[in-house]
Amino acid sequence: MKLGAAGLLAATLAGFALSHAMGGQGVWAWVRAFCEAATVGALADWFAVVALFKRPLGLPIPHTAIIPSNKERLAENLAVFVRDHFLEPDVLLARLKVFDPAARLGTWLSEPAQARAAAAMARTWLSQALDLLDERAVRDAIQGFVVSRLRAWDAGAAAGEVLGLLTRDGRHHQLLDEALRRLGGYLDDESVKARVSGLMVKYARREWPRIVGTVNLVKPVDSIADNLADRLARAMLDELHDVLSRPDHPLRKDYEAWVDAYVGRLRDDPALREQIARIKSNLIDHATVQEYVQGLWEEIHAALRRNLDSDASPLVGYLERSLAALGRQLAANTELREAINEHVMAGARSLAARLRTGVTEHISQTVKGWDERQLVSEIELSVGPDLQYIRYNGTLVGGLIGIALHALVVTLGG
Repeated sequence: MKLGAAGLLAATLAGFALSHAMGGQGVWAWVRAFCEAATVGALADWFAVVALFKRPLGLPIPHTAIIPSNKERLAENLAVFVRDHFLEPDVLLARLKVFDPAARLGTWLSEPAQARAAAAMARTWLSQALDLLDERAVRDAIQGFVVSRLRAWDAGAAAGEVLGLLTRDGRHHQLLDEALRRLGGYLDDESVKARVSGLMVKYARREWPRIVGTVNLVKPVDSIADNLADRLARAMLDELHDVLSRPDHPLRKDYEAWVDAYVGRLRDDPALREQIARIKSNLIDHATVQEYVQGLWEEIHAALRRNLDSDASPLVGYLERSLAALGRQLAANTELREAINEHVMAGARSLAARLRTGVTEHISQTVKGWDERQLVSEIELSVGPDLQYIRYNGTLVGGLIGIALHALVVTLGG
């Protein structure tokens, strides 16, 4: 473009010289008028264009090299322009409100292909995150977290709270009733009675062999033991039935008192709580427990890796279904869209307020730090071709004005 403009200037100079050489009369007068004015226009516009970027011919002419001379002012103005037109909270929020991000997100996620793409992207990010993690550091962090939380846990107080909750509204009596019913069923089992009878005969023969031998002459000891075991079982069953049917049975009262006392001790007895704390500490410090905690991350990592590497990853499938469901919810639920838009607006306002100063300063300092030659070169490459058209136009318009003035002179002189 520069060569074209320079060639056009050279042509007007050549035409101007030729018209003078030919005497400047007749048609050559018109050529001279055109070329003379075109040359002046071309030189004037060349000066104007060059003065934007550098000093013409290297001369220290005032108000030339405008862009490099005003680099700092340009940097400040550009930074302020970006701040006021792109990071002004009210302007940004107005654009976001029209954009309706929640509705657009819902429409986008409603497409199965988009939900799959988002899930696949999340899968890639998770895989990369697993690769970047320092496994030893993660293991140590998990172990430190779990152990510290276990040590800080007041097991005695927690047990007291749990038992207090379980005994509220007489729930512990339901546990007692179930235990008594199971014990009754056990005692009513014929095989259990037979084992009890056998144990009684075995014990009696070992401890009182002569008495057993004498009694055996009158009536078989086995038969006596069977009857005794049956009677013991019936007596116990009658007692269990009595406990189950009487809310005020002494056994129930004793049980109630014991449970209340134990819950109170768990809450208030320092000695019992200290004993529970020692048991907890011994369990935490046990090598098996420490190895298990250390191995937690390896198991989690391996499970996540297998899941993410699988083509039919349940995690990715669940994420895809969740994203699609979110898209459908956003499309159908106006209140949800409004709530999300409100959060986006609040976040955008906060973000814009935090970024305004930082981004403005960054743009200003970046432009100020540019090398002047680089700055001029970049701007000239961007808009320079269009500026060269000014030189073309100046040459042609100047020539036409020269012809018009010559025509005016000829008319007035005639």
